[in-house]
Amino acid sequence: MNASGTNGELFATEVPAKSAGTTRRHAITDAALAHFQAAYPTETITKQDIFYYIYGLLHSEDYKKCYADNLSKELPRIPCVKKAADFRVFSQAGRDLAGLHVNYESVTPSPVNYEGGALFMDSFTDADYRVEQMKFGKQGKETDKTTVIYNHKITMTNIPLEAYDYVVNGKPALEWVMERQAVTTHKESGIVNDANLWATETMNDASYPLKLFQRVITVSLETMKIVRALPRLDI
Repeated sequence: MNASGTNGELFATEVPAKSAGTTRRHAITDAALAHFQAAYPTETITKQDIFYYIYGLLHSEDYKKCYADNLSKELPRIPCVKKAADFRVFSQAGRDLAGLHVNYESVTPSPVNYEGGALFMDSFTDADYRVEQMKFGKQGKETDKTTVIYNHKITMTNIPLEAYDYVVNGKPALEWVMERQAVTTHKESGIVNDANLWATETMNDASYPLKLFQRVITVSLETMKIVRALPRLDI
């Protein structure tokens, strides 16, 4: 089937529904709902199903290859897959992915090895978890992404390389963590951004940047497991 109308028909904001002092806006329009219900007349399709279908579809490697040209110039166009069963798979995948990505701070940190073993960290104070800038290890002159030097006391090893396959905005999610969980100074304003302050003052955990890196390993691996199980794009 062809792409579903225009982007405006799919995503235009509807009149918000108000209840208990809150405002809810439906990102999926009535026109989009009707379009998908017509595409799968034997199915009971809800706006939530469509929302998660879109989220799942946007992670499809086939979709990104098929629409690579368009995606570089305009908002995504959302096709209906031919089979209702595939729609359901994409929608469930979208739910699972959204659960991972929204709740990333509560997933179980991926176990990593530490140089010297983990037992030596039992006596660490908050200061021992201070991070300035994480960096990759080296194997000779080559970058070794299985090793990340957190600070002068902590080095993580045996990081699975497949964790770097989950890419967000052109960069592995793990590398975004390495870039943002650091101490940086804005050149023009001189403002210092210190991830350690967020860790201690907001999260009440000096080891938060370290645990976040490990949680994003988990998120990355689980994301790619879901993505690789998606059906082929058949439209």
